[in-house]
Amino acid sequence: MNEGVEWALHSCLNLAWIGEERAVTAARLAAYHELPAPYLNKQLQALVRAGILTSVSGPRGGFRLARTLDRITLMDVVVAIEGPDEAFRCTEIIGQGPGAVTTGRPSAECAIAEAMGRAELAWRRELAARTLADVRAQAERRAPSAPDRIRRWFAAA
Repeated sequence: MNEGVEWALHSCLNLAWIGEERAVTAARLAAYHELPAPYLNKQLQALVRAGILTSVSGPRGGFRLARTLDRITLMDVVVAIEGPDEAFRCTEIIGQGPGAVTTGRPSAECAIAEAMGRAELAWRRELAARTLADVRAQAERRAPSAPDRIRRWFAAA
């Protein structure tokens, strides 16, 4: 998984703490974590295409959450950034070489493909069951001062 997923998740939480009345530029969101703004902007645009964020143009423009955190799952963000493809792709190498499986479709007999498929399904189910509201609550329990600190930092701009 690329680092854009982490960046997107943090940006969504920061936008929630900042409040929905204010749009924040990609450059300002990037500056908070010292990230490259053009690359973060690409992640934020992917979130806009997925309906997670909205983009506001103009001098007071930037990004806002398009829906509440309880309606955004971790899986929504992962798919927006990484795409819907499976993480593990069986290339059916058991059908190659001197020990090749020659009956039927090799992946149907591959214990590795089966195990990875089960693990992927469990991972996707867990991400789909967890919302950004859940993550926000956990973050606030661990760092109660974080929302105020973030609001102050973004207000200083």
